[in-house]
Amino acid sequence: MLIRKEEYEDWPVVHALNASVFETAAEAKLVDALRRDAKPIISLVAAEGKEIVGHILFSPVSLVDHPELMIMGLAPMAVAAHRQRRGIGSALVGAGLEHCKQLGAGAVVVLGHHDYYPRFGFVPATRYGLRSAYEVPEEAFMAVELRPGYLKDAGGMIEYHAAFGNL
Repeated sequence: MLIRKEEYEDWPVVHALNASVFETAAEAKLVDALRRDAKPIISLVAAEGKEIVGHILFSPVSLVDHPELMIMGLAPMAVAAHRQRRGIGSALVGAGLEHCKQLGAGAVVVLGHHDYYPRFGFVPATRYGLRSAYEVPEEAFMAVELRPGYLKDAGGMIEYHAAFGNL
């Protein structure tokens, strides 16, 4: 398996993958909108030969009271149903976090499963005083510092790109 940057030619396959993994096509449309409207983004695919079996996207989020901080949001992540539970999602998250570091991001937030993301260093975002603009269970909104101390004294509301409003 190879984790690589998404290419333009991958877009239809990534759209179909996201549409097949989630209950509706909303996440697939979100990826399309973020590609068009959010800068910078990190969009990676997991490929086995010529088959794309996974995708992950990171886009910038805003910490309302600290707009100078560069924080990325992980969403969405999709792994083909026939390839789940084989380490593809973990490989995508690990590679994505490394790309976020290289981009200069100091932290990443995610709305996700509280049993999955802690293995990558994510903790409840409330530990950093962060709140989600969405009504979500506290344990589902998590953050990881890519640079130790980056979120010290930075708390506040995290806002996602406007494209997330269509979910």
